[in-house]
Amino acid sequence: MVIDFSGGKIIVTPHELVIKVSSEHRISLQAHADAISLIGRGANVIAANGSENKWSIKLDNEQQLNQIAGQIGVEVQ
Repeated sequence: MVIDFSGGKIIVTPHELVIKVSSEHRISLQAHADAISLIGRGANVIAANGSENKWSIKLDNEQQLNQIAGQIGVEVQ
């Protein structure tokens, strides 16, 4: 599944998530599904925290967060 948001594109599979940030620098963020936390309640943030990575990015709305949650099977906190 591909989700467009104001910062670029989110590519979601059941096993991983890749975010391609719209930038002249071609930034990509990638994480396995088990390293992802989804933070709702108005924050609408994807946070990745694994043994070798730590990053977060804010989404435009809760609907995007719920789409990701449905695809990777991670509950929104």
